[in-house]
Amino acid sequence: MKILVIRFSSIGDIVLTTPVVRVLAKQLPKAEIHYCTKKSFASIVQNNPYVNKVHILDGKLNDLISDLKKENFDYVIDLHNNLRSFIIKTRLGVESSSFKKENFLKWLLVKFKYKPSAISHVTERYLATTSKLGIVDDGEGLDYFIPEKDIVNIDTLPPIFQQGFLTYAIGGQHGTKQMPVHKMIEFCSQVTRPIILLGGKEDFDNAEKIIASCENKVLIYNACGKYNLNQSASLLQQARQVITHDTGLMHIASALRKNIISIWGNTVPALGFTPYKVPFTAIEANNVSCRPCSKLGYAKCPKGHFDCMEKIDVKDILLAIK
Repeated sequence: MKILVIRFSSIGDIVLTTPVVRVLAKQLPKAEIHYCTKKSFASIVQNNPYVNKVHILDGKLNDLISDLKKENFDYVIDLHNNLRSFIIKTRLGVESSSFKKENFLKWLLVKFKYKPSAISHVTERYLATTSKLGIVDDGEGLDYFIPEKDIVNIDTLPPIFQQGFLTYAIGGQHGTKQMPVHKMIEFCSQVTRPIILLGGKEDFDNAEKIIASCENKVLIYNACGKYNLNQSASLLQQARQVITHDTGLMHIASALRKNIISIWGNTVPALGFTPYKVPFTAIEANNVSCRPCSKLGYAKCPKGHFDCMEKIDVKDILLAIK
């Protein structure tokens, strides 16, 4: 049996699909598991031993479909459930299943702040797509596989970080998922343990502002943009504890079985994207009536006050650090 799993983006969502490919490979040991994603996210699944082949969307959809047709798949599992994945399923013409987005329930939560208990974790909804194949959840959580070449040698870090450190993932796909820089400075200036700031190249300048404004700058290391995704995951794996916004590195930390302190702004845990099957502490301003304002996020607060992050008490983060 040859099975195609589709999830085009993004970092966190792809990591959240890893239980699907694992249970397929383990419970259908003779099956061949293929994964279709965008080029920029291929590294997340290329090192996964449960994936036999990765197909990359990097140009025209018709070209991708032509390549997929040559594989003669028996079944398609659509974990993206958008127009492009629908076209692929239709053109391949084989049996398929798609995950439920629960958009109506999310709309109720965003629009009316009604918290329905029916919004299950997105990973559970991903796993439900395998039920037609007789697959069951193995309860083992997420996976993330770091190739040996990307394992960061701690001896390459400044000496003070070689005896142990925290990590803080300061980025986020949307601005309303990130604490303002002045709040990050307020937090980092009170940290008494070595802390590595993680993020992409786009987060480098904010990390520099944080360090420049803190008297304890010797305890803070700017790793933003200096490491690729797998290397950043290696630092997460070796950290004593992980502080993170609602972002892809949060889910990688979950896959690495880390104890997580997650900071929530315009999104809320009830939307079903919390750290999966690991202990975590959610830091959020529960008294802000306009949260959640979106199931995803915005570049800036649509109301202009950004109370969902401004009203977070950094003392709560410090207390959560063990």
